[in-house]
Amino acid sequence: MILPVASISLYPLRYSIYLSEKLKNLMDMLMKKKTIFLFTTFCFAFACSLYGNNFLLLFKKNITEKALNLPDPPPQQKKIKVALLLDTSNSMDGLIEQAKSQLWTIVNELALAKCDGIKPTIQIALYEYGNDRLNAMEGYIKMVTPLTDDLDKISEDLFKLTTNGGSEFCGHVIQTACKQLDWSSDGNDLQVIFIAGNEPFNQGGVPYQKACALATSKNIVVNTIYCGPYEEGIAGLWKSGADITKGNYMSIEQDRKTVYIPSPYDDKISDLNTQLNTTYIEYGSLGKEKKIKQAEQDVNAEKYGKENKVIRAVSKSSHVYKNKSWDLVDASDEKDFKLEQVPTSDLPQEMQSMTTVQKQKYIETKKADREKIKTEIYQLNMQREKYIAEQKKSEASGKSLDKAMIEAIKKQAAEKNLTF
Repeated sequence: MILPVASISLYPLRYSIYLSEKLKNLMDMLMKKKTIFLFTTFCFAFACSLYGNNFLLLFKKNITEKALNLPDPPPQQKKIKVALLLDTSNSMDGLIEQAKSQLWTIVNELALAKCDGIKPTIQIALYEYGNDRLNAMEGYIKMVTPLTDDLDKISEDLFKLTTNGGSEFCGHVIQTACKQLDWSSDGNDLQVIFIAGNEPFNQGGVPYQKACALATSKNIVVNTIYCGPYEEGIAGLWKSGADITKGNYMSIEQDRKTVYIPSPYDDKISDLNTQLNTTYIEYGSLGKEKKIKQAEQDVNAEKYGKENKVIRAVSKSSHVYKNKSWDLVDASDEKDFKLEQVPTSDLPQEMQSMTTVQKQKYIETKKADREKIKTEIYQLNMQREKYIAEQKKSEASGKSLDKAMIEAIKKQAAEKNLTF
């Protein structure tokens, strides 16, 4: 169809009029917004000139209140770091025996700690000092185990300790532990040293005052445990050392034997512990060895009676017992763990022919079994502790290593808002 000449000539004119109207509407809208902006600015300036600083303070207060209404950041997980410094000179056999037999009781108390409902991470280190077999140039001191959450390693190393005559330098071993260990820089974490022995606290070339001042600068509390009469320890300056860091001074009967109270629940918990061990899936170069050592520490605990093995089983059912370095179940809980990156040769025989999906299902099954067993142990232990509490009413009083440590930890934990 051919348009009339008039229509063709009018088309550019109509389009120009259309564009002009759109442009006018856009300019009107911008002018209105500009007017509103200018009016608002004028009102704000007028209010400031009329009411001065009072209006500005009110404006700032309103902004601040809105900021304060933002949700609080989630509470941070605290850390508990404990270094145990044990005198292994000739006269300290009783102290070492208490440490071996009471480790799991101490661990169980630490496992109860909470802050704002969140359980802290727990690491323990072990030193020996005052033993002639140790390097004299290093002050007869040895770091046996650095700070670690591998509790089986702590137990294994404790059972390797033996005593021998020597010189006990308290200031030197405290200073060494302060410098060598990986302490936290966060003042909200609980960090404690327990040093136990029976020689004067001021022996050696490192003044204990200097060593304890260093501990204080690193937010570490030094608790001193004298193995002997209370007043004798004070005369030997053990209390003076603790006072510098606001720690506890305590005396214990190092030759006092650990007394266990059997309960009707021990056999069942012991059986559950055996089942618990079957839920661990070893992997990596150390997997098989670590699983064997796990069973060995069960045996070591039982050397002090079935009741002590039960106490260890309770520890193993708590959150503080972790084996992510060699157990696939614990490792799978880590954010950066990727099952597909584990070499087939590092897996146990029964998993090597599985697909990734089958491996994942296998791990999940073991994890579910473990949680079920841990819950059963927890419930039985509640009944066991109630039974033991009744029996202890007639027990003779006396200070032992575990009681001294637990008393100090609870007191110092309260200052970090940790409850038990």
